[in-house]
This record gives sequence, C-alpha cells and structure tokens, in this order.
Amino acid sequence: MAVHTSESSAAGGGAGGGKGVGLGLALGSALAFGGSGVAAKPLIEAGLDPLHVVWLRVAGAALVMLPLAVRHRSLVRRRPALLLGFGLLAVAGVQACYFAAISRIPVGVALLVEYLAPALVLGWVRFVQRRPVTRAAALGVVLAAGGLACVVEVWSGLSFDAVGLLLALGAACCQVGYFVLSDQGSDAGAEAPDPLGVIAYGLLVGALVLTAVARPWTMDWSVLKGDAHMNGTAVPAAVLLAWIVLIATVLAYVTGVVSVRRLSPQVAGVVACLEAVIATVLAWVLLGEHLSAPQIVGGAVVLLGAFIAQSSAPTKGSEEPVASGGPERELSRRGTAA
Repeated sequence: MAVHTSESSAAGGGAGGGKGVGLGLALGSALAFGGSGVAAKPLIEAGLDPLHVVWLRVAGAALVMLPLAVRHRSLVRRRPALLLGFGLLAVAGVQACYFAAISRIPVGVALLVEYLAPALVLGWVRFVQRRPVTRAAALGVVLAAGGLACVVEVWSGLSFDAVGLLLALGAACCQVGYFVLSDQGSDAGAEAPDPLGVIAYGLLVGALVLTAVARPWTMDWSVLKGDAHMNGTAVPAAVLLAWIVLIATVLAYVTGVVSVRRLSPQVAGVVACLEAVIATVLAWVLLGEHLSAPQIVGGAVVLLGAFIAQSSAPTKGSEEPVASGGPERELSRRGTAA
C-alpha cells in the first residue's frame, strides 16, 4: 500500500535536510498504512462485514479528500482511464481483498502475500509481454516465492486458511493490474497528473463501486456505537474507524506523496517495504498474532525479493533486459498509491 508519486527523481537531488524530512514522512506513512489492518480486524471481529469496513474507510477518506478532487477536476477529462483503474483496482480491489483476507488469516501474512505484487509485475513482463528480464529481477521473483512458502509453512500442509491466502493474493493481483493498466495507458509526452488529485478521484471511484457492492444500508451501524477488542482490551469502535479513515488512509496517502517527492524511488521503495514489518509487529503487540521463526525469516525474504523485483522493472519501449523503470517506475512518475 505504499505510495508512488511523480517528481521523485528531481526531488532526490535536493538538500540533505529535505531528504531527512522526506525520510521521516515516509516512515510516518509506512506506520500509518501498516496500522490499517490492525485497526480494521477488531471491527470485523466485532460484527462488521469486511466489505463494510472497506466502504467506511474509502467513503470516509473520499469525503475528506473531496476538496482536492474539486481542485483537480480537469483530471476527469484528461485521465479518465487512469482514475477509473486506480479506483477499481488500487482502491476498491486491493482494500476489499486485503480486509477480507485479514478476517481469515493474520494481518502480517496477508500483507506479506500482497507484497508479491512487484514480483508478479515481472512475471507479467516476462511471460505475457515476452520481454527479457535481468538475472537480478529473476532472483527477486524466486526469493519472493521462496519466502512466501516459508510464510505459509507449506511443509505443514498449508496450515493457513486457503481462502484467506487467495484473497491476499487477489490484493496483490489488483496492484499488478493497476500497474499494467497505467503502463499501457502511459503517454510519453503527457504531463504527469498531480498524485493527490489521482488519489482523491481514486477514492471517489472506489467509494462508488464499493457502495454498489457492499450495500452499506444493510450494515449493522450499532457496532460503531460500542467497543471492539484488541487482544482483550476494549477500544471504542468509533476511535478505530477514525484511525482507519484519518490516519491509515488520508494522512498515510498525503505524507507518502510528500515524502516520495523528496526521496529517490529506490529509497522510497526501501521505506515502503517497512509497511509489512510495521504491520506484523503491530499485529503481534496489539492483536497477539505471533509468527513463527520460519515465517519471520520468510517474510524478510519476501520483502527482499519484492524490493529487488521493484528495482528491476523494464524501461518502456526498451528491448534491453529489464533493469530499471517499467510499470512501478512509470507509476512513480505519474502518481499512484496501493
């Protein structure tokens, strides 16, 4: 769920102080994003359907970001496919699959599976687009796959809920779909849209789609008046919802956008990987979801593989083996979030 935005390369050449601020904001964004699942799971366990929690998150954030959508209303005319793809896949698809997954499997496992997305992008490039990839990119894919095998403990007969794992993989595939859509729809001569505008409209599109799918009028609204429990500790449900909307969505996206503008894409990618680590630690401390030693090692390998794959995507139109640029880098030029 890391944020990729435009102007990052130019910003990477700024003053050291600016980079320091950018790094701090990036860490804050990773912390905010990482806490979304930890805050959502108690609400789901309290009786809310995962789709209803997703709708509350996206609709609430869309309302807060509405002024930005009005400010960037020209995007509707200039980049309708980009906004639609972002809303359907990066917002509605990713969030719905992720929240449904954490209702069945640990938060850390779901997010680690989702971090297969950069590796899956390389698979698309190699086997669908039939473009060569570097050995480093192939190594990243192998590492990510091997690490995932440790995370789900395949030697014990897939001890995790298979449906939950498929939902988490669905979240990863939604990210891949958006990466590919954006890459295919890119225009080399077009001006990059403001990422905050893309986020604002993506949330609006996502909210509309989720309203039709989740049917919030059937939700048990009384759950929000009571308490939810985090590993035995009662927490007001309304407080958890406010955290999900304001901190884990609005603040996370905005700080992520500002931070990446001050950092290089490589540094931003490293910091983004911390989201999975933060989510796993928070789930361990607040929800009591303990991972075994092999799962922790596997998670580290997944993140390493994801980072290598993310740093080894193809330059658009290049016939050379994949080494830099490509779907993820194209996104960082144009402005997206996952």
